[in-house]
Amino acid sequence: MRNIVNFQTDLLRTFVSVIDLGAYTKAGDILGRTQPAISLQIKRLEELVGAPIIKHVGRSLMLTGEGEMLLSYAREILRLNDEAASYFNRAKIAGVLRIGLPNDYAVAFLQGVITGYTRQHPEISLEIYCGWSAEILDRLRADELDLAIAMANDERAQYLSRSWIERPIWAAAEGTRFDLAAGIPLAAHPEGCAYRARMIQSLDSAQLRWRVAYTGSGISGLQNAVINGLGVSALTRYTILPGMRVLDEIDGLPPLAEIRVGLFYKHPRLSDAGIRLVNHIIAQLDEAGVSGDPVRRSGELDRQ
Repeated sequence: MRNIVNFQTDLLRTFVSVIDLGAYTKAGDILGRTQPAISLQIKRLEELVGAPIIKHVGRSLMLTGEGEMLLSYAREILRLNDEAASYFNRAKIAGVLRIGLPNDYAVAFLQGVITGYTRQHPEISLEIYCGWSAEILDRLRADELDLAIAMANDERAQYLSRSWIERPIWAAAEGTRFDLAAGIPLAAHPEGCAYRARMIQSLDSAQLRWRVAYTGSGISGLQNAVINGLGVSALTRYTILPGMRVLDEIDGLPPLAEIRVGLFYKHPRLSDAGIRLVNHIIAQLDEAGVSGDPVRRSGELDRQ
């Protein structure tokens, strides 16, 4: 019989808290333990892993390769553990949840998932903030948000729970034709938007002329600009509306680079209501076939 290593949830909770809060003392404060006790728990976890999981670089804490892998597993284990605990303890799912959603991503699907869940749990109140991905993640770090959907430049990004890939689609008004030689009119979000950057990179690489014909921060304004024929834009399958048509290489437009989108949260700061919502979002993403598990994905890559 093989020896099975038991990763106790209290050790994993300490580990995730140290990483999410960025310090042993802050983790100790929220967990009600002293700094030496936190250090001993991390040491015990390293003994179970058989390798260091945290290294000190100056005053900062950094994950080792083994620590990065363990963190992905730990988030999943704690997420499921805490949902089960709240269910069997009959915890009241109530409170205010502060959620960040990005301007530069089609959030119609996610808004439906989130608001649909809160209709089932009227005791939960939502405060939704929309902004650029970088700004949203800054707000999460500052504890101004409970969870966030944002562009994930790195599948090992801080606070990342799940990520998935979206490939933007060129869209234009039905019946509209553009003279590529005269320059392609773009409908885009302001500078800093990942979709805008991918449009420009794609056209520049193909040596196609372009100009920005419409700029606006809201998705509705962008959709209206496309439908009214002001320009073409990069959208997703969730924001293609009647009155639009999808453009491709037959129309002379090069493919757009994919975008990684992630679900982020600080586990130690999240309430029972927040954990339930996170699990609901992940279940809906999995059902829709767009969610990726960072742990399983990296394992698959290692085997290739």
